[in-house]
Amino acid sequence: MAGIAPYLKLLRPYQWVKSGFVFVGLLFGHAWNDAVLIGDVLLVAAAFSLAASAVYVLNDLIDRERDREHPEKCRRPLASGAIGVTQALLLGGACIAAALALAAAVSLTALAIIVGYAALNIAYSLGLKHVVVLDVFIISAGFMLRILAGTLGVDIEPSHWLLLCGMMITLFLGFAKRYAEIAALEGGAGSHRKVLEDYDPAVLDQMIGISAAGTIVSYSLYTVSAETVAMHGTTALIYTVPFVVYGIFRYLFLLHRRGGGGDPSAALLRDRHLAGAFVGWLISVVALLA
Repeated sequence: MAGIAPYLKLLRPYQWVKSGFVFVGLLFGHAWNDAVLIGDVLLVAAAFSLAASAVYVLNDLIDRERDREHPEKCRRPLASGAIGVTQALLLGGACIAAALALAAAVSLTALAIIVGYAALNIAYSLGLKHVVVLDVFIISAGFMLRILAGTLGVDIEPSHWLLLCGMMITLFLGFAKRYAEIAALEGGAGSHRKVLEDYDPAVLDQMIGISAAGTIVSYSLYTVSAETVAMHGTTALIYTVPFVVYGIFRYLFLLHRRGGGGDPSAALLRDRHLAGAFVGWLISVVALLA
């Protein structure tokens, strides 16, 4: 690799789709007509994208030796030697500095959430990622902080229902990621990621099933709750549930039959069925709430 390509690969810009969680409050809070608020949410989304890239740089720095033993991660810029440690530190530092500046321009609350996200991920990278189950809950917490940044960070009241849905879907994706990692490494999982020694595919299957069911049930109940109907003035949100169910079932299919599930962002961008379910859900939600 040469030029800017390895740096972009290190930053993982395709993972910025996760910042879409920042827009949940804007969508379900009927705030899309407020230009100032939209601008603030966009700044927060950019801040989270840059903060996430800084976290990926840190993770790759710490894991570069283990990544060399992984069939795919061995091609990452730090593991392959395409980028040096000093260069990576400078790049990561620039990303987190820019993220903090953008968040501070929005509000002190947004800044505090970004700082909390960074601190949580530093703790994760330095040791908490080796604690079974807690590691996935920390990954989920990162998504929850995105939702809070797009609500509390810009003075939108967060819905408890959506926070619950967000927690369940991110736990589902986190446990699916662990399952995919074990499957990809075929018995050598522990040498790549220590925590994988404590996970068992059968136990992960149960955790995935529980969190998938929790996602479907919590979202379904959200669509028909009295609070939701009163806020949005419609009972029709229940018709968006099939998109959610199809998306989860498709993801399970990719996990168990196509060797996918290790990277939700890549799956969303590459699998047309999954992308179609998401786009269909988004269009139907916008149409019903507009």
